[in-house]
Amino acid sequence: MNTEKQGNIKESLIHKDLSEKIIISFLKVYNTLGFGFLEKVYENALSIELKNEGLKVVNQFPTHVYYSNKKVGDYFADLLVEEKIIIELKAVETLAKEHECQLINYLKATKFEVGLLLNFGKKPEIKRRVYTNDLKNNKIN
Repeated sequence: MNTEKQGNIKESLIHKDLSEKIIISFLKVYNTLGFGFLEKVYENALSIELKNEGLKVVNQFPTHVYYSNKKVGDYFADLLVEEKIIIELKAVETLAKEHECQLINYLKATKFEVGLLLNFGKKPEIKRRVYTNDLKNNKIN
């Protein structure tokens, strides 16, 4: 098996069960609320659903960005689950490449390796991204 394929298999297994629980909760919220609310409504509803599943959830998790070992900015990820997975929520018609870039940047700036981009659009959209810590060469929180 080549190294790239081994890497892809390893990445797909990182927090796989937790990712699946989050996705099931996302779909439950989507099927209950449908399309058309503001992102904050979905964030609050998903946070409640995840907590009902017994998961630890932090809303608006602060993420610091560093350049040359100096803090140059702050982001706030919508949800952090079990101190393992960052969730970025959208309520747009369809996901765009810049939404995925936002999630990847959260992963680059933190110690977390798995992120989920969940869109409460006209149809539910789910993107799971992995950015392993061995790829990160900057200061992380």
